[in-house]
Amino acid sequence: MSERRKPNEEYVVIRHRPGYRLRRLLILIVFTVGAAVAGYTAGLAQGGFRSTSVAASNEQLESKIAALEASYREAQQRLVNLERGKLIDEQALNQARNIIVELETRAASLQSDLTFYKNIMAPSETSKGLQVDRLALANDREAGVYNFKLVLTQVGNNKSYIGGVVAVNVIGMRDEEKEVIALRDLSEEIDDLGVKFRFRYFQDVEGRLTLPDGFEPLEVQVVAQAQGRKSSQAERTFDWNELTEN
Repeated sequence: MSERRKPNEEYVVIRHRPGYRLRRLLILIVFTVGAAVAGYTAGLAQGGFRSTSVAASNEQLESKIAALEASYREAQQRLVNLERGKLIDEQALNQARNIIVELETRAASLQSDLTFYKNIMAPSETSKGLQVDRLALANDREAGVYNFKLVLTQVGNNKSYIGGVVAVNVIGMRDEEKEVIALRDLSEEIDDLGVKFRFRYFQDVEGRLTLPDGFEPLEVQVVAQAQGRKSSQAERTFDWNELTEN
């Protein structure tokens, strides 16, 4: 018994096409592969651009590094030049200081000599005639050995010579006792107890003395005795420490 068709029902007729689905699948695969190939190609192109950009950046960095290295070498050379210039300046400054010291020493010596001659030629009223002007001691390289220089002057009337003898004694302590030693017993250059002198303006008595072991010097006593028409005496005592402190 046949079924009756309902009034509102519709039927769709589909045409049967063998192989249609297979063709659609093949087309989809072809498009997918094509898209993948295009994307890979585009990626290669972009990668090439990036490689070119990186290479350019590397060149710029290498150029900057080379410039920095050149600046560093130049700065190093400037530093070396400055250090050399500083060393030269220090040497020149030291030389200038040494010259100044020598000039000052020379000027002081000349001033001392000038004062010395002024005192001889234009003395004060209280310092005329025979004078024990100065005594200098300089320590030698050997212990207890000294170079000495005694200066006698005639102040005021220098028209004629003055002559006589001068005695020098070193006063000190040995074995807790006071002892007086004559210069002739300390110096090979002095033979007599009194050293003879004769001069118009001044005379130096120089030599070398050696202190005996265990002797501690304290003072040096100088007594000058003029003889003849200008008979007079001059005496002066020098402190040993003051003589040797320089």
